[in-house]
Amino acid sequence: MADSADASRGPPPIVGILWMLLTGANFVAVTALVKHVGDAVPAPEAAFLRYLLGLVFLAPMLRPLFRAGLNRAAFVLYGWRGLAHALGVICWFYAMTRIPIAEVTAMNYLNPVYVTIGAALVFGERLALRRILAIAVAFAGVLVILRPGFREVSDGHLAMLFTALFFGASYLMAKKLSERDNAAVVVAMLSISVTIALAPFAFAVWVTPTLTQLSWLFGVAFFATAGHFTMTMAFRAAPLTVTQPVTFLQLVWATLVGWLMFDEAVDGWVILGGGMIVGAVVFITWREAVLRRRASAPAATKP
Repeated sequence: MADSADASRGPPPIVGILWMLLTGANFVAVTALVKHVGDAVPAPEAAFLRYLLGLVFLAPMLRPLFRAGLNRAAFVLYGWRGLAHALGVICWFYAMTRIPIAEVTAMNYLNPVYVTIGAALVFGERLALRRILAIAVAFAGVLVILRPGFREVSDGHLAMLFTALFFGASYLMAKKLSERDNAAVVVAMLSISVTIALAPFAFAVWVTPTLTQLSWLFGVAFFATAGHFTMTMAFRAAPLTVTQPVTFLQLVWATLVGWLMFDEAVDGWVILGGGMIVGAVVFITWREAVLRRRASAPAATKP
C-alpha cells in the first residue's frame, strides 16, 4: 500500500522514458564526436583531454567532496577504480577509431552483464538459473555481432570486450564506494582519479592538438556529463524496468549516425546481436526488481 502511494505521488513513467531518450541522444553525440576526431589524436590522449576538459563541470561537487572526510582505504579504492575506468576509456576510444559506431554501441551493452557476473564472484550474490540463461543469451549476442569464422574479428572488437570488462570492474567498485559516500563524491572522485590515471598514457603518445580538436573533445566532455545527468534523472523518475528497454534505441540512433555521417553500412547482424544483449540486460534488471519487491514486501505489511 505504501509503495503504491509513493508511486502515485511520483512522476509518470513517461517522464523517465523521455529522460532516457535524451540520455541516448547525448551518448550518441559523444560517439559521433569521438568518431569525428578519429585517430588524429591518439586514443589515450583523446581520453585524457576529454576528462581534463570535463573537470570544469565538477564545480558543484567540490563542497561535498571536501566534506567527505575520505580516509586512506577510500583513496586506495578510488585509485583502483580510476585505473580500471581509465583503461576502459582508452580501449573505448581506440575501438571508436577501428570499428563502426553501431558495433561499439552494441558491445557496450555488455557492461551490466559483466557487473552481474562480478557481483556473484566478488559479493557472493546468487546467480539463479534464469540469470545464467540471460547471461548466455547476452554472450550469444556478442557472437552474432562478431561472427568469428565468418568475418574478421579486429583489434577494435577485442578492445570493446576489454572495455566492458574494465567498466564492469569500475562499476563494482562504485557499488562498494556508494555505500560510504554520496553520489556527488563518487562522481567527482571518478573524474579526478581517471584524469590522473590517464595522464602518463597520454604523455607517452602526446601529439599537440589543434584548437579545433580541443573544441570537439570539449563537446565530448559536455555531452558525456549531460548524459550522466539525464540518466540519473531517468532513474529517479521511473524504475529501471521502464527505462532500460529504451536504451535499445541508442543502438538504432548510433546505426543511423554511422550510416548518414560516416558512410558505415547498416549491419542487420549487429542490430540482432545488440537486441539479444539488451533483451538479456532488461530481463536481468526485471528479475532484480522483482526480487527487491519480494524482499521489501514483509517490511511494508508490518503495522
